Amino acid sequence: MPSDVRRPPSPPVWAFVSAAWLGPALFATLPRLLQRQVQGADAAPWRDVLWEGGDWLLYGLLTPAVFKLARRFPLTRGRLARHGALHLAAALAFCAVWAGLGIMLGWLLFAPGWTPYGGGSVSWFFTTLPFGVAVYFAVLGVEHATFYFLQARDRETQAARLSAQLAEARLGALRMQLQPHFLFNSLNAVTVIVRDRDTATAVRMLEQLGEMLRRVMRSDRPPEVTLAEELDFVHQYLAIEEIRFSDRLHPVFDVDPFLLAAAVPEFLLQPLVENAIRHGLAKRVTATLLRIEARREDDELVLTVTDDGPGPDGPPAEPAEGVGLANTRERLATLYGDRARLELARTPEGGAAVTVRLPYHELEGGRG
Repeated sequence: MPSDVRRPPSPPVWAFVSAAWLGPALFATLPRLLQRQVQGADAAPWRDVLWEGGDWLLYGLLTPAVFKLARRFPLTRGRLARHGALHLAAALAFCAVWAGLGIMLGWLLFAPGWTPYGGGSVSWFFTTLPFGVAVYFAVLGVEHATFYFLQARDRETQAARLSAQLAEARLGALRMQLQPHFLFNSLNAVTVIVRDRDTATAVRMLEQLGEMLRRVMRSDRPPEVTLAEELDFVHQYLAIEEIRFSDRLHPVFDVDPFLLAAAVPEFLLQPLVENAIRHGLAKRVTATLLRIEARREDDELVLTVTDDGPGPDGPPAEPAEGVGLANTRERLATLYGDRARLELARTPEGGAAVTVRLPYHELEGGRG
């Protein structure tokens, strides 16, 4: 929003400020009422009480006009001198109007020609002048403070909205990178099976692949799903891989059933499992163990994918990460910031273990 564009505050703050004049009005009438109680009914006639309070309420009627001038001529950089002079003139004018309205109220309550405290109209104007100018600039300050508060709040809301949209776009792009990856591998596997003339196996594999694609291509995919849903997707993926590798792949699941309602990023485990198969099983001719674990440690959900393959490339202190792990790490940072982390390590047996730690929370309706 440009700095010189002013909009009416919402909710209408001027209405609250106008109503706030009830406070000074009550305080002004209180001494008169006490005077009646202490000195007798004639000490402070009701007309005096009404005028003392009503004179304050008159500025409540002028408050919306002050707010309108403040919005029309804001005290912004580059316009401070010009608009400041204008508001000074307006303060004098409002002071004159306030004094005039007070005299008119006195005429209605007492008699035409009445003036406050026995002085003339000009005397009353100069009496109210210092305080009237101070009141005008106080109301002007309230309007400006309210406007800049609402403007800052709008900017924060807009920044949060843009941040959420950016995060959603990044997650969408990252997920789109994952989809062709496992799709390409699966179609390659189908091609090999078709060449071997194993039609039944190829059909079964294509059916599994179709089920996976229906889930992946949903337009209403949430950023998080329950652990149960994510494990179901991993089971579908492993069903295809078990067809590819026959009896060489032995997946083991060690998951506490009380954790199935826990929230995890959608498509979190599949690339980790794919990475373990590609760097573990694909490099061995013997059977490979694949272990998928889920446990809770305090306020964290800990997910681990372990294989007994040859282990990751690179030096022991800094094992090399593939595209899938880098992609997953970026998704975790986008969703959770520094509250989530991914760790890749070699196992004592020589394989690889990928551990993901997430802030633990459950999705509504996840249990049962």
